[in-house]
Formats: sequence, structure tokens, C-alpha cells
Amino acid sequence: MNVLRPRAEALGQSLPPLLAAAEQLAHTVMLGEHGRRRAGTGDEFWQYRAAGPGDGSRMIDWRRSARMDAHFVREREWQAAQSVTLWVDRGQSMAFSGAPDRAPKGDVAQLLALALAVLLLRGGERVGLSGTPPRPGRAQILRLAEAMAAEAAGEHASPDLALTPMHGRVVLISDFLGPMEGVEEAMARASARNARGVLLQILDPVEEAFPFDGRTVFESMTGATRFETLEAGALREAYLARLAERKARLAGLARASGWHHHTHHTGQPPQAALLWLYQAMERAA
Repeated sequence: MNVLRPRAEALGQSLPPLLAAAEQLAHTVMLGEHGRRRAGTGDEFWQYRAAGPGDGSRMIDWRRSARMDAHFVREREWQAAQSVTLWVDRGQSMAFSGAPDRAPKGDVAQLLALALAVLLLRGGERVGLSGTPPRPGRAQILRLAEAMAAEAAGEHASPDLALTPMHGRVVLISDFLGPMEGVEEAMARASARNARGVLLQILDPVEEAFPFDGRTVFESMTGATRFETLEAGALREAYLARLAERKARLAGLARASGWHHHTHHTGQPPQAALLWLYQAMERAA
């Protein structure tokens, strides 16, 4: 901790509120010390289940079975640490917010990623950010927060999954409104390493509803693209069709790779999205 203290102080005033918010959010969905309970090779007893085909005599709990007219297997909870790689889109498009009182997409993405990391690390998992190896321990939260605070990239960013461990898990959080080639290539690389994961799409309600009408100027977050129209309402149908097409492409890509896809809106409470992420990690294991 002595090594981390100067780094923590150097982060300034932006990270402590984010870390505190992530910790608080994680507490709202905490499912126990090791919430993702599944059968495995650990030492901690989980449950009894009826013996079935393939269960050898050594697996049967004869003392428990003697009290019933059936054979029971004593299952133990899986305790082998898993490696999880997080990628949070740092493109400028994530800085968009459709209302002054609504957090930008990037802030919501960072909050959810850090809160998920809190839950995973407390469960004994190893967690890393794209481009860095996963590590265990509470101190890793500070490293992740520091990495997320790095300067934003261009309009859109692409995930780097080159260091994804074999049989690891991956979480990609983005608006996924930019070119899809980088995402597809990264997922293919992860799948080649037998890694599975989730795609969490973060969108502002304005991007879902397209409530524009009349004269409107559309400008990208970097200012590189600008479009002015006198009849914005006439574009709504085509825009919504393109958005639905992008969502369908993401869902299809997830299905083909054995991944999971979900959309979260910045106007919604983050607890539901975090719970979905946490449970999706169990399904991706």
C-alpha cells in the first residue's frame, strides 16, 4: 500500500467519487462473499443433489443417502479463480449526453465496469483492463480506475484483446455506434483463445428516440462530422431502422460467438445493468 499511496494522491479529485460510487453500486447487488455459486472443485460445501448417471460411488455421500431412499452427491462450490478482461470504450462518442442532468455514456460505462470489478475481485477473480494482464486483489481497483481515467481516444475506439488469457472472460462496454470491424476482430481473437464474454451497449435515451424535428444541426463529439437539415423529423424512420440494424448485428455476433448482449440506457438506474453483467459472467463461465 505504501507504493500505491503516492499514485492515489496523484490521481486528483476525479477518481475518489468514481471509486466511492462504484463501491456503493456494488453493495446494492452484492450476492454474498462468492455470489456466482456453481459446482466445482473447491472445498466449501454448497448443496446436495440426487445422484445421476456418471456419478461414481466415490462421489456419493453415503451418510446423507442412508437417511433417504435415494443416493445423493455432496456438491462443492467452484473456487478456481477466473480471469476477466474489461474494455471500456474511451472514444469521444462516449462523452455524449442528451440532457444536462444526465451522465454521459462514458461515465456510466466506467461506473458499471468498476462496480463489476469490485464484485469480481471480492469473489477472488482476477480482473484486468484491455491491454493489461488480469490481477487479483483489492489494490487492482485503483489500477483499473487510473487506467480508465486516461485521455480519450478519437471519435470511436476498438478493443484490444491481445492479452486475453486462455479460457478467460471478456466484458466489452461501448455504444457500439462506430465501425464494427475492430469489435469483430477482437471477438474473433478472444474466441480463438476459448474466451467468452458479454457486450453491454450504453445508449442515451435521445439516441433511442431521435426526438428531433425541424431545423437541426448534428455534429459529432470531435466536430469532424457536421450535418444540418431543415426537416430532422423526416430522418427519424431511417435512423431508427439503422439503429435496429446495429442492435441486431450485435445480438447476432454475440450469439454466433456464444456471448451475451444487452442494452442499457443512461436514463435508467445502473443497478439493473450491473446485476445483468454479474449474472452474465456466470453464464459466460
